[in-house]
Amino acid sequence: MISTLSVANRIQDFVRDGNINDARQLLDQNHKSCDTVAWNSMITGYITHNQMQCAHKLFDQMPVRDVVSWNTMMSGFNKTKDPHKLYQLFLQMNRAGETPNQFTFSTAISGFLNAFDVLVPQLHGLILRLGLHSNVFVGSALMRGYTHLADRESLQRVFDDVVVKDVSTWNALLVGYMELGLTDEAETIFDNMPEVNIISSTTLVNGYIINSKIDQARSIFDDMLQKNVVTWTAMIKGYTQYDNCIEAIQVFILMLKSGVCPNHFTLSTVLDACARCSTFHLGNQLHSCILKKGLHCEVVLLTALIDMYTKCGDIEAGFCVFESMEKKNTVSWNSVIGGCARHGLAKRALCEFEKMIESGFKPDHVTYINLLSACVHGGLVKEGERHFNSMGERYGIKPEMKHYSCMVDLYGKSGELEKAEKLVKEMPFEPDVGVWGALLSACGLHSCYEPANALENLAHDHPTIYSMLVKLHSEKGEWSRAIEMRKKMIEIGARQQKAGSRLDLV
Repeated sequence: MISTLSVANRIQDFVRDGNINDARQLLDQNHKSCDTVAWNSMITGYITHNQMQCAHKLFDQMPVRDVVSWNTMMSGFNKTKDPHKLYQLFLQMNRAGETPNQFTFSTAISGFLNAFDVLVPQLHGLILRLGLHSNVFVGSALMRGYTHLADRESLQRVFDDVVVKDVSTWNALLVGYMELGLTDEAETIFDNMPEVNIISSTTLVNGYIINSKIDQARSIFDDMLQKNVVTWTAMIKGYTQYDNCIEAIQVFILMLKSGVCPNHFTLSTVLDACARCSTFHLGNQLHSCILKKGLHCEVVLLTALIDMYTKCGDIEAGFCVFESMEKKNTVSWNSVIGGCARHGLAKRALCEFEKMIESGFKPDHVTYINLLSACVHGGLVKEGERHFNSMGERYGIKPEMKHYSCMVDLYGKSGELEKAEKLVKEMPFEPDVGVWGALLSACGLHSCYEPANALENLAHDHPTIYSMLVKLHSEKGEWSRAIEMRKKMIEIGARQQKAGSRLDLV
């Protein structure tokens, strides 16, 4: 038998070194010498190594639990994004007579945000009863909760209740106001903060980007005396998501010149920018950079690399990267299936989908958009119908607008206009301009103009339809109607989109 302190210390050492099996063996051999600290350390080890079932089983076997035991298990369920088990454990903790502390509440609120939003005010009441409302951790967590509920008054009230506010408390208020779209108020808060750190400035930059104020974000960004990799990545991502990809790449170049080393999030964002503006040579150079940095095992980064290669026209390079991946996720499979669809490789897309299922991955709505798009490019009506119908039956995925748009496009291009019209009429929601556009394109392709006449009333709400109607009436020889449609376009200020091209000479 080993002393209680010695057992706890040795278990902690084993866990710290990643020797989970040795730690568990020591625990099993010294049950009588193990205190709660030793049990908690073992549970922490299991959670750290993503073995939640083992952690939960051991937790249930504990002879005595303290508040740390409960908090550790709750943090585990929060880590694995399992709000239902987190909720059950929180109830079990209260029924067992254990009083929650500030870490309990901060973990619970964080874990409940996407599943049990309504519990935030109830937890707030319990926090007030226990006198924890002035705690910094609890206050920050509650502020995140009320931001999620879009409750500005409660957000401000929680902030006021925190007696000793640190910079993280002010940052939480700043995040809240930005996420609620109150940019002017957020800027006032930033100006009045007694202490500002790099997180505060990055939060302001991010907030302006979220609220589509990219110029203000850049102004704050340029004024920052210090920038870390998170700040640079936020600015690059902001430009990318608003399709100003050239500016995003220029900011990335400035980042390299400043001496800040990009991480895998930065590189994946820049690869996204390269994919959007077809900057193949830079994307290829980033591939070399990824290999040199030893980041060839980063799933998110390699998925972005696949997306870049397929969108820039080198599908074979995309396949090579995909085949080299030691680990894949659903997004990785979606990228390669989408790449096949863009390059007209319908049969290959269907084959990759079958491999995805055989590998044990569950498809999502993006998978089916890519799969149906491949069927459209390949004219595979039967296969498209089969997969469209299997979405709900096999995987419980409800078809969304883009899925219907793909099917209308598939029927339309195959000359089955009656099926296309029938599908549009049977849709569980009002068709958008994409669905109508697919139907109109089919009408023009097969010189069938009857369905198009019924869409003129929708054109005012969807100006893009006017452009399609002008083309259809012109093809039909109805020049007066085509001129009428063009006049209506001018009246509502709609303009026909001009084609363009770009040549990368780097």
